[in-house]
Amino acid sequence: MKTTALLANNLHQVYFGGNWTASNLKDQLEDITLEMATKPIKGLNTILALSFHIHYYLKGTMAVLKGGDLTIRDKYSFDHPNLKTEDEWQTFKNTMWEEAKEFISLIEKLDDHTLETFLAEEKYGTYFRNLVGIIEHTHYHLGQIAIVKKLVSKIN
Repeated sequence: MKTTALLANNLHQVYFGGNWTASNLKDQLEDITLEMATKPIKGLNTILALSFHIHYYLKGTMAVLKGGDLTIRDKYSFDHPNLKTEDEWQTFKNTMWEEAKEFISLIEKLDDHTLETFLAEEKYGTYFRNLVGIIEHTHYHLGQIAIVKKLVSKIN
């Protein structure tokens, strides 16, 4: 199996399920309301902020896979939209799922040799480093979402 297919599968699993940890982003966010997603808890990032942050890097890297420039910057990675309605929250989540599927498809189409080349610029490292980083980053913040969800659920 190609390494790109394995990476695409790992990303798919952390977003949609079937991974070793038995936790995924879609299931964790499924029953979260906008009120829960925006509820501040003890100085922690909100579920909305964490969800946006995770997806910010995926979407920014996807632009490069589509032939564009890497324009994302860390300082903007928590600048989530100010959602006001449940419909906006649902649309936000649906957009994340659709863009994740598109990104996964783009990874599958990459040649394994591309993984050894630099993503955008040498200072950002290789495609492999960045794609593995996105998977690790998503798992890390998924764990935070699970904890914040438990805390928020105890309050509601």
